[in-house]
Amino acid sequence: MGCMGDLAGAENHPLAQQYPCRLPVWWGRHGEVEKDPMKSGVSGRLVVLRIPKQFRRFEGVLARLLKAPKEIRRPLDRMNSMLWELCDGSRTFVEICSVLDEVFKEEIAPVLHRTTAAIHLLQQNNLLLMLEEPLNNRWLVGPGITPGHQTLDNLPEGLEIDTRSLENECP
Repeated sequence: MGCMGDLAGAENHPLAQQYPCRLPVWWGRHGEVEKDPMKSGVSGRLVVLRIPKQFRRFEGVLARLLKAPKEIRRPLDRMNSMLWELCDGSRTFVEICSVLDEVFKEEIAPVLHRTTAAIHLLQQNNLLLMLEEPLNNRWLVGPGITPGHQTLDNLPEGLEIDTRSLENECP
Protein backbone atom coordinates (compact mmCIF):
# COMPACT_ATOMS: atom_id res chain seq x y z
CA MET A 1 0.00 0.00 0.00
CA GLY A 2 1.18 3.56 -0.71
CA CYS A 3 1.25 6.55 1.57
CA MET A 4 -2.34 6.50 2.81
CA GLY A 5 -1.78 9.93 4.36
CA ASP A 6 -1.71 11.25 0.79
CA LEU A 7 -5.33 10.15 0.30
CA ALA A 8 -6.54 11.58 3.60
CA GLY A 9 -9.32 14.02 2.85
CA ALA A 10 -9.63 12.79 -0.75
CA GLU A 11 -13.41 12.56 -0.43
CA ASN A 12 -13.47 16.36 0.08
CA HIS A 13 -11.34 17.10 -3.00
CA PRO A 14 -13.24 19.18 -5.62
CA LEU A 15 -12.77 16.42 -8.24
CA ALA A 16 -13.47 13.53 -5.83
CA GLN A 17 -16.66 12.15 -7.40
CA GLN A 18 -15.95 13.19 -10.99
CA TYR A 19 -14.92 10.74 -13.71
CA PRO A 20 -11.80 11.76 -15.68
CA CYS A 21 -12.30 10.65 -19.28
CA ARG A 22 -10.10 10.65 -22.38
CA LEU A 23 -11.50 12.56 -25.32
CA PRO A 24 -11.44 10.86 -28.74
CA VAL A 25 -7.78 10.83 -29.80
CA TRP A 26 -5.61 8.19 -31.46
CA TRP A 27 -3.37 6.44 -28.95
CA GLY A 28 -1.50 3.19 -28.53
CA ARG A 29 0.85 1.34 -26.23
CA HIS A 30 4.51 0.48 -26.69
CA GLY A 31 7.42 -1.03 -24.83
CA GLU A 32 7.42 -3.52 -22.01
CA VAL A 33 5.17 -3.48 -18.96
CA GLU A 34 6.59 -0.87 -16.58
CA LYS A 35 4.31 -1.37 -13.57
CA ASP A 36 1.22 -3.54 -13.74
CA PRO A 37 -1.57 -2.48 -11.36
CA MET A 38 -3.63 -5.59 -12.22
CA LYS A 39 -6.63 -3.40 -13.07
CA SER A 40 -9.07 -3.86 -15.93
CA GLY A 41 -8.07 -1.88 -19.03
CA VAL A 42 -4.64 -0.92 -17.68
CA SER A 43 -1.50 -2.53 -19.12
CA GLY A 44 1.27 -0.71 -17.29
CA ARG A 45 2.95 -0.04 -20.67
CA LEU A 46 3.92 3.35 -22.06
CA VAL A 47 1.37 5.30 -24.10
CA VAL A 48 1.89 7.48 -27.16
CA LEU A 49 -0.73 9.89 -28.56
CA ARG A 50 -0.96 10.86 -32.25
CA ILE A 51 -2.50 14.25 -32.92
CA PRO A 52 -2.86 15.76 -36.42
CA LYS A 53 -1.26 19.16 -36.84
CA GLN A 54 -3.65 21.97 -37.66
CA PHE A 55 -2.11 24.21 -40.35
CA ARG A 56 -3.39 27.53 -41.61
CA ARG A 57 -3.38 27.95 -45.38
CA PHE A 58 0.15 29.40 -45.70
CA GLU A 59 1.56 27.03 -43.07
CA GLY A 60 0.05 24.09 -44.94
CA VAL A 61 1.79 25.11 -48.17
CA LEU A 62 5.11 25.47 -46.35
CA ALA A 63 4.62 22.16 -44.57
CA ARG A 64 4.03 20.37 -47.89
CA LEU A 65 7.07 22.02 -49.50
CA LEU A 66 9.31 21.19 -46.55
CA LYS A 67 7.74 17.72 -46.10
CA ALA A 68 7.02 18.52 -42.47
CA PRO A 69 5.32 15.86 -40.34
CA LYS A 70 1.51 16.00 -40.48
CA GLU A 71 1.11 14.85 -36.91
CA ILE A 72 2.50 15.29 -33.43
CA ARG A 73 3.44 12.14 -31.57
CA ARG A 74 3.28 12.77 -27.86
CA PRO A 75 4.88 9.99 -25.78
CA LEU A 76 3.76 9.89 -22.15
CA ASP A 77 6.01 8.94 -19.25
CA ARG A 78 5.09 5.90 -17.15
CA MET A 79 2.99 7.77 -14.56
CA ASN A 80 1.07 9.76 -17.17
CA SER A 81 0.68 6.60 -19.29
CA MET A 82 -0.99 4.84 -16.39
CA LEU A 83 -3.11 7.92 -15.67
CA TRP A 84 -4.18 7.93 -19.36
CA GLU A 85 -5.20 4.27 -19.23
CA LEU A 86 -7.10 4.79 -15.96
CA CYS A 87 -9.03 7.80 -17.35
CA ASP A 88 -11.54 5.77 -19.36
CA GLY A 89 -14.60 7.40 -17.79
CA SER A 90 -15.37 4.43 -15.54
CA ARG A 91 -13.37 5.42 -12.44
CA THR A 92 -13.70 8.41 -10.14
CA PHE A 93 -10.81 10.75 -9.48
CA VAL A 94 -10.39 9.23 -5.99
CA GLU A 95 -10.33 5.68 -7.40
CA ILE A 96 -7.64 6.73 -9.88
CA CYS A 97 -5.58 8.41 -7.15
CA SER A 98 -5.84 5.27 -5.05
CA VAL A 99 -4.47 3.07 -7.87
CA LEU A 100 -1.65 5.52 -8.64
CA ASP A 101 -0.75 5.74 -4.95
CA GLU A 102 -0.75 1.95 -4.63
CA VAL A 103 1.44 1.46 -7.72
CA PHE A 104 3.88 4.39 -7.50
CA LYS A 105 3.95 4.93 -3.72
CA GLU A 106 6.38 7.72 -2.74
CA GLU A 107 7.24 8.46 -6.39
CA ILE A 108 3.86 10.13 -6.88
CA ALA A 109 3.49 11.77 -3.45
CA PRO A 110 1.50 13.91 -2.89
CA VAL A 111 -0.81 11.89 -5.14
CA LEU A 112 -3.88 14.18 -5.02
CA HIS A 113 -1.85 17.25 -5.98
CA ARG A 114 0.17 15.54 -8.73
CA THR A 115 -2.84 13.78 -10.25
CA THR A 116 -4.84 17.02 -10.24
CA ALA A 117 -1.96 18.83 -12.00
CA ALA A 118 -1.62 16.08 -14.63
CA ILE A 119 -5.38 16.04 -15.28
CA HIS A 120 -5.46 19.83 -15.67
CA LEU A 121 -2.61 19.64 -18.20
CA LEU A 122 -4.47 17.00 -20.23
CA GLN A 123 -7.61 19.18 -20.06
CA GLN A 124 -5.69 22.26 -21.28
CA ASN A 125 -4.53 20.23 -24.29
CA ASN A 126 -8.12 19.12 -25.06
CA LEU A 127 -7.27 15.48 -24.41
CA LEU A 128 -9.43 14.84 -21.34
CA LEU A 129 -12.52 16.12 -19.58
CA MET A 130 -14.24 15.54 -16.27
CA LEU A 131 -17.65 13.86 -16.27
CA GLU A 132 -20.29 14.01 -13.55
CA GLU A 133 -21.27 10.39 -14.22
CA PRO A 134 -19.55 7.37 -15.84
CA LEU A 135 -18.96 7.49 -19.61
CA ASN A 136 -20.95 4.29 -20.33
CA ASN A 137 -19.74 4.06 -23.96
CA ARG A 138 -21.08 7.47 -25.06
CA TRP A 139 -17.98 7.79 -27.25
CA LEU A 140 -14.98 5.59 -28.07
CA VAL A 141 -11.89 5.93 -25.87
CA GLY A 142 -9.98 2.76 -26.84
CA PRO A 143 -6.58 2.54 -28.53
CA GLY A 144 -5.95 2.85 -32.27
CA ILE A 145 -9.15 4.74 -33.11
CA THR A 146 -8.87 7.81 -35.33
CA PRO A 147 -11.70 10.19 -34.39
CA GLY A 148 -14.07 11.05 -37.24
CA HIS A 149 -13.02 14.71 -37.30
CA GLN A 150 -9.30 13.86 -37.71
CA THR A 151 -7.16 12.45 -40.49
CA LEU A 152 -4.03 10.45 -39.75
CA ASP A 153 -1.84 8.48 -42.13
CA ASN A 154 -1.11 4.81 -41.49
CA LEU A 155 1.60 4.13 -38.93
CA PRO A 156 5.08 4.30 -40.47
CA GLU A 157 6.90 0.99 -41.00
CA GLY A 158 8.90 -0.10 -38.00
CA LEU A 159 6.96 2.00 -35.50
CA GLU A 160 5.99 -0.60 -32.90
CA ILE A 161 2.77 0.73 -31.39
CA ASP A 162 0.23 -1.76 -30.11
CA THR A 163 -3.38 -0.72 -30.78
CA ARG A 164 -5.08 -3.91 -29.61
CA SER A 165 -7.67 -3.50 -26.88
CA LEU A 166 -7.09 -5.27 -23.60
CA GLU A 167 -9.60 -7.71 -22.18
CA ASN A 168 -12.43 -5.76 -20.48
CA GLU A 169 -11.13 -2.43 -21.82
CA CYS A 170 -13.61 0.33 -22.65
CA PRO A 171 -14.09 0.58 -26.43
